Amino acid sequence: MGVDLDELRRLRRARDRMDREYAQPLDVAALARTALMSAGHFSRRFRDEYGETPYSYLMTRRIERAKALLRRGDVSVTEACFAVGCTSLGSFSSRFTQVVGETPSAYRARDHRALEVVPACRAMVLTRPARGPVAAGTAAVRAAT
Repeated sequence: MGVDLDELRRLRRARDRMDREYAQPLDVAALARTALMSAGHFSRRFRDEYGETPYSYLMTRRIERAKALLRRGDVSVTEACFAVGCTSLGSFSSRFTQVVGETPSAYRARDHRALEVVPACRAMVLTRPARGPVAAGTAAVRAAT
């Protein structure tokens, strides 16, 4: 069975929507409609293609954006939480700690001046939250740079 390019395009459309509208309330049903699929089929195919569930992908994008806000230092953890579309500070803090390896408050308090001289596009790559088996390799690459 070959790759269904139309289905991949529709999955990418939903993923791109998560990238753009990460701060909006998005659920699997709405994303599935974007991909013109049922919620169950969308969830299965998304996980097959991208290696994580749609919810996990969306939360990783939200954590990525929250890290950028917290590095600035002029935004509180609560403000960052709500700015990226999370509605529960407790859930946000738990997920942030799980993905990043430290609490949002500890991350915010850390010295981020070394990234000020790094172009924004490179800083995004260096600070992107990594998950699963890729995370170990990514951490080694980050340490080397």
